[in-house]
Amino acid sequence: MQRITDESAFRERAASEGLTVAVFKTTWCKDCHYIEPFMPDVEKAYADKIAFVEIDRDDMPDLCSELNILGIPSFIAFRNGRELIRFVSKLRKTREEIEQFLDRAIAVSEAMPAQA
Repeated sequence: MQRITDESAFRERAASEGLTVAVFKTTWCKDCHYIEPFMPDVEKAYADKIAFVEIDRDDMPDLCSELNILGIPSFIAFRNGRELIRFVSKLRKTREEIEQFLDRAIAVSEAMPAQA
């Protein structure tokens, strides 16, 4: 997963034509550590449809405030600079829930018209 530490790099990635999922985490978050063992396999399974980026909420507080990132980990899907869908809950996220979110993100992205 590409780690982004610069707001302009995030905006460039989110503005791309392809589907990008940003995962907002922190080093001290237990639920963020919980997903670490299976996320590489999830990324691999969706590699042909989704570009994943990781953002540490503590490294980019202004961006996270702008995006209203309150709970972590948070997953937000972007395409052409627009937020499509997000997955945020106060409960620990399972692999199955994350994959369901990713499937929904792909469906929403595919339903969008191509950028003119």
